[in-house]
Amino acid sequence: MRKLDIYEKDFHSYSIYLEKNFSGISEKLKELDCKEQKVLIVTDDHVAPLYLKELEDKIRSSFSAMESVVLPSGEENKTLSHIATIYEAAIAFGLQRKDFMIALGGGVVGDMTGFAAATYLRGIRFIQIPTTLLAQVDSSIGGKTGVDFQHYKNMVGAFHMPCLVYSSMHTLSSLPELQYASGMGEIIKHALIHNPKYLPYLMEHRQGLIEKDADTLLETIYQSNRIKKYFVEKDPFEHGDRKFLNFGHSLGHAIEKVADFSYSHGQCVAFGSLMALSLCAGISEDERKSIEELMHDLSLEVRCKKMDFESVFSAMKKDKKQNKDHLQFILLHHLCSPYIDEALEKETLEQAFYRFVED
Repeated sequence: MRKLDIYEKDFHSYSIYLEKNFSGISEKLKELDCKEQKVLIVTDDHVAPLYLKELEDKIRSSFSAMESVVLPSGEENKTLSHIATIYEAAIAFGLQRKDFMIALGGGVVGDMTGFAAATYLRGIRFIQIPTTLLAQVDSSIGGKTGVDFQHYKNMVGAFHMPCLVYSSMHTLSSLPELQYASGMGEIIKHALIHNPKYLPYLMEHRQGLIEKDADTLLETIYQSNRIKKYFVEKDPFEHGDRKFLNFGHSLGHAIEKVADFSYSHGQCVAFGSLMALSLCAGISEDERKSIEELMHDLSLEVRCKKMDFESVFSAMKKDKKQNKDHLQFILLHHLCSPYIDEALEKETLEQAFYRFVED
């Protein structure tokens, strides 16, 4: 077991637990004093057959009553209409302000449950139980919640911190290869922006990551969580340094939209990271090649399918992270030294984009 505590302005906000399975979760729930409260579990139709009953059996005695709602899986279902489904289930169950929601699933379920919890009765507590590698290293931490709107990713949302994050390694065994690789896209991004020892660790332990070695995975997730913790604590609401976590995301989100979400989020972050690296004067060609090789070895594609740059550029300008007057783009002075570039020319960006697009 590993534990990290997240603080906000020197006050303890919540704890993150990395465990082998669900066996320790009832003990961790005691910290929340929830014995007299109800809980609504939100999951999707992919995760529910795998883990819903197992979780229910483990936490049934931790709450006064328990219900679940199962949503259709997939990014295309991350919409306000499915938030309404969660509200309807909460109302039918009689969920009150002191009660809880639990997000059991990947980033889509986590973001939607968090947004529903932030807005239902003006805010109730929720627990993150991420079941994908991507969610365990990224979206379950930091309180960003939301849904897509008119195909723009996370355009509607709120900051709402979880009261507990419980990541179980055993849920990673059921991940499809593409979803596992998606998590690697965010992990490599973490190693590029912070902790100079992390990227060499990933390079050295790539075989263990390929083989999903439990000890290697646990250490990798823990190190990525430490990096996310660093930026979240320093800048909880993304006014400053937390923006560095968006390395690879400006182009990545735009590619994700133009490709109509046919690529996973982590895969698009990998594309965006490679394109951004090609714009960083302080990154050597050898460093770029070794990072590209690492991505390839971890089953990430390093060339995206052919698409129109004008469509990508238009989507990027409309991204919620962008300043309306000029582009904000995260680059690196050198590895683990990020900065915001606000003077990037469109033509320069286009050249970087087409360098990693198939002919």
